[in-house]
Amino acid sequence: MVAPIVSAGARSVFAASTTSLTMRAAARNFHATSRNLADAAAALPARKPIGAFRGGLRLDSLFGFLLGTTLAGGGVYGYTLREYKASNELLTEDIYALQAACQRLNTYVKELEDRMDAAERKRK
Repeated sequence: MVAPIVSAGARSVFAASTTSLTMRAAARNFHATSRNLADAAAALPARKPIGAFRGGLRLDSLFGFLLGTTLAGGGVYGYTLREYKASNELLTEDIYALQAACQRLNTYVKELEDRMDAAERKRK
């Protein structure tokens, strides 16, 4: 840790300069003439309301928001329901195809077992 080397004189000069600045700022009078105030008021543009409620909060805008939200939610629900039904049908078809393939495989294995039994009987 290295401490900065500052002499006592430098510290006192720094303290005096900051004190005099704050005293000068406190002593300074802030004022404006009526002509300056009129110019400042005329230079500012008229204030426009910003945001979603420019005309104020009215019931028709609130009802419009609720109607739009309801319609969008209904559309999303319908889309999700159609997609669910389509995927459910595809999954059901795949399950039936798998079941048919398992039955065919089961039948084929039984035929092979019967042939093996018949071949063993002929050998004895």
